[in-house]
Formats: sequence, C-alpha cells, structure tokens
Amino acid sequence: MNLEPSNGNSYNNADSFAMAFDLAWKDCDLGNNKDIKIDEKIEITLEKIKTHPFLIENPIQSKNIARFRIKLLGLT
Repeated sequence: MNLEPSNGNSYNNADSFAMAFDLAWKDCDLGNNKDIKIDEKIEITLEKIKTHPFLIENPIQSKNIARFRIKLLGLT
C-alpha cells in the first residue's frame, strides 16, 4: 500500500507527519494483537513511513506525537 499523501507531498512539519502516522497505523491493523506493546506498534508503524522528512529530522518528537495521537484518538 502506498502511504504517501494523495498529492505526493510530504512536508517537514508535525501536521504532515500526524496524517502519515494515522494512515500507517491504520494500515498496520495491530489493534487486535494484545501481545505487542504500544512502543513496539509505534516502531512498526514508523518503519512504514521512515522516509517522512519530519520523522527523519525529528525522531524523538515524532515518537512523542505518535504517542499523543494514539491517546487522542483512542487507537490502543
């Protein structure tokens, strides 16, 4: 599955990263696997979008945003 935005643009900002993360998280469909911890699920998801410019330049902040999105949207 192509996880790039429909217009082909990824921007080096948190909003663009959040949209890419949400799409990749849904694509992973790991919600039913209770044996995988949240941090492992995040790593699997980030691997799918590893070329996103915001993730490349801000890996720690990206993980913090990922955790926030999971809590905000109840994705656990």
